[in-house]
Amino acid sequence: MRRSLAGVALAVTSMVALSFLIPLGALVMSLVKEQSVTAAEQRAAALAPVLTLTTDPSALRESAAGLDESEHLVVHLPDAQTLGDTQAPAKLLERAQQGRESISQKTPGGWICLQPVVLPGDRVAVIENFVPDEELTRGVRASWAVMLLLAVGLVGGSVLVADRLGAKVVRSSKKLAQASHTLGQGNLDTRVEPMGPKELRDAGVAFNAMAHRMTELLAIERELVADLSHRLRTPLTALHLASERMAGTPESARVEAAVHALETELQAIIAAARTPLAVGPMGHGMRSAEPSTPRPAAGAEPAAGCRSEAAEVFRRRTAFWAVLAEQQDRPCALEITQEPTAVSLSDDDIAAVVDALIGNVFSHTPAGTAFGVRVVRTAQAVELIVEDSGPGIPEPDRALSRGSSTGSSGLGLDIARRAAAVTGGSMRVGHGPRGGAHITVVFALAPSQSAGRGPRGSRRRTGWWPPRKR
Repeated sequence: MRRSLAGVALAVTSMVALSFLIPLGALVMSLVKEQSVTAAEQRAAALAPVLTLTTDPSALRESAAGLDESEHLVVHLPDAQTLGDTQAPAKLLERAQQGRESISQKTPGGWICLQPVVLPGDRVAVIENFVPDEELTRGVRASWAVMLLLAVGLVGGSVLVADRLGAKVVRSSKKLAQASHTLGQGNLDTRVEPMGPKELRDAGVAFNAMAHRMTELLAIERELVADLSHRLRTPLTALHLASERMAGTPESARVEAAVHALETELQAIIAAARTPLAVGPMGHGMRSAEPSTPRPAAGAEPAAGCRSEAAEVFRRRTAFWAVLAEQQDRPCALEITQEPTAVSLSDDDIAAVVDALIGNVFSHTPAGTAFGVRVVRTAQAVELIVEDSGPGIPEPDRALSRGSSTGSSGLGLDIARRAAAVTGGSMRVGHGPRGGAHITVVFALAPSQSAGRGPRGSRRRTGWWPPRKR
C-alpha cells in the first residue's frame, strides 16, 4: 500500500509539475528574447538623434561605443560608408534605405534590427544593431535549472508525505490484521488501539466491541451449560430418594452406586462449565472473563413477548417437592397467592428457580428438617420466600457468588439471582426466625400487570409451619 500511495503521489505531482514547467520554460525564453530585441531597438533609436546632428565618423563611433560596448551597433551612411562590422543582409539593408522602413527579424546567427534615419537633403542613413543568439537565450538555462530543481523538490516532498501517510495507514492495518489473526487463534483477550484515519479508528473500535461481545457470549454459553446441568439435580434427587426406599433389596446397592456415579459425573460437568472462561492463547496467561451484568437462568436475555404466570408454576413445582418432603418426613408449609402474577420469564426459568432453592434445602439439611414456601403478590412484584429450620447459610453475602459455597457448586442461588435480575427484581439471603436460611426472590411483574392490583385472593396452605413436633 505504501508503494501504491507513493506511486500515485509521484505520478500526480509529476504531471502537475510538467504542466507548469513546459509553459513556464517557453514563457521565460520568450521574455528573454523580447527583452534583448527591445534593448537593441532602444539602442538604435538612441543613436538616431546623434546621426541627425552630425555624420562625422569619429563622433558616430564614439557615440555607438558608448551605447553598445559589444560593438554590434553599426551606422550605414548615405555615401555607402559603413562604420563597424555589419551583419545585415544586403537586401534588408537596401529595403530599409529605399523604403525607409524599420526592420526587426531573425537572421542566421542572431537577430537584426535596422532603423532608417532621414538626414538633411533627403538622404537616408541606416542604424544597424545585431543581437547574437547567445544574448537571445542568456539566463534561460539557469532559469530552467531553478524551475527543474523546484519541481524535483515538489515531487520528492509529495512522495515523502504520501509515504509517511501510507506508513501510518499500513501500520494501523497491520495491527488490525494481526489482532484478527490472534483472535482467530483463540486469544479472546486480544484488543487493538484505534489509530490512523477515521475509518481505521472506527474499525478498531468495532473490533474491540466484537471481541468483548464474543467473550461475553462464550461466558453466557458456559453459564447455560452449567445451569442446564444443575437442573438435572432435581430428578437425580428423586432417584436418590427412591434408592433409599429400596434399602435392603438386592438391587439397592447397584441402584445407589449408579445414582452416586451419575451425581459425580454431573458435578464434574458443572465444575467444568463453572470454570472461568479462558481468554489467553492455548491456556497460557489466561484470566477470567466474568460477565459484567446479571443474566437469566437460561443464560440469555428473555425473548420478546416471553411471559408466564409465576404462581401457577410455583404451585406445580412445590406440589412435586411436597411429595418428596413427605417421604423424608419433612414438615412443609406452602402459601401461594391466587392473584395474577405474570412475569417476563419462561415457565422453565421459573421452575428452575423453585427447583434450585428447594433442592438446596433437601441437599444441605438433614431429613426431617421443616421448610416452607411462600409466594406473595405486591403492587409491583411477586416475592418467592423459601425458609427452612436447618443450620442456615454461614455467610449470606458470599452465598450469592457462584461457586463460593463449600461442598456445593453454588449454582442454585446464582440461577435464582440472575432470573430475578432479568425481570428487574432482586434477591436477598439471610437467616430466618428459627435460625435456618431465609431466601427472598423478588420478580418484577410484567408491565401490564404492575399498573394495579386486583382484589387479594385466598392462599392455599399445605403441610405445617412451623414444623410439627415429633
